[in-house]
Amino acid sequence: MSLAEKYSEEVKAIFTKYPVKRSAVMPMLYLAQRENGFITKEGMAEIATMLELDVTEVASIVGFYTLYHDEKAGKYRMQVCNDLPCALRGADKFLDALCQNLGVKVGETTPDGLVTVEAVMCLAACDKAPMFQLQEGDKVTYHENMTVDRSMELIAALKAGSFGQER
Repeated sequence: MSLAEKYSEEVKAIFTKYPVKRSAVMPMLYLAQRENGFITKEGMAEIATMLELDVTEVASIVGFYTLYHDEKAGKYRMQVCNDLPCALRGADKFLDALCQNLGVKVGETTPDGLVTVEAVMCLAACDKAPMFQLQEGDKVTYHENMTVDRSMELIAALKAGSFGQER
């Protein structure tokens, strides 16, 4: 079933908010990602057709923004900022050590399917690096001034289902 058929009312509501079709690309991508946690090539093609865009234009938006995904991942996406300012504060070493502790490489998912570790650019907290954003569906939390030990404790809490309950 197509996006337009499956979410017809939401698609109509989105189109009424934007006087120019192409302006609706981001909410349409969000809608396409909702079900599976990522946007398929077919979804991008459908959005491109509906908005009279080239598929490459749609795919470039998915590739640029850290909250859009074009691949399946673990239940949680741990996106570590490793641009230059963060790297100068140890983000690369943090990312390497974190991956080593989890037994994965950057871009891979832990064997239990829980966490996918990704490197991203600019999460706007350079002075608090190493830092990452943790995504679970629509929910995003930010974790700043992190250590590998604290990150592993957080992952243990995710496994136990107790993350966020202490707040």
